[in-house]
Amino acid sequence: MAEIIYKIVPRTLWRQALENGRFDGAPIDLQDGYIHFSTARQVADTAALHFAGQDDLLLVAVDSADLGAALKYEPSRGGDLFPHLYGPLPVDLARWALPMPLGDDGMHQLPDLDR
Repeated sequence: MAEIIYKIVPRTLWRQALENGRFDGAPIDLQDGYIHFSTARQVADTAALHFAGQDDLLLVAVDSADLGAALKYEPSRGGDLFPHLYGPLPVDLARWALPMPLGDDGMHQLPDLDR
């Protein structure tokens, strides 16, 4: 079943991806051999656990149906199934890339995921 999935990306890495036409991944993605994504239900926890206090981040939305067989849902945190992309992400598949500013409470403010 197709759904919108999300990648949290430092703005500088996304800018490079736009220049290259593809996003090959952040350092952790390159280390693990796949690009980590989150579902709408998972993205706030991912931001809090792996990006706490980091600013200048973007949330990139992608339709999972556009990624084909390279996208696998695999167990991760707490046994929950997370979307993992085995290959580069063509930037033209991004529906949008919007800022995730830090709020006064230090937590990331997510854009409206129902866009």
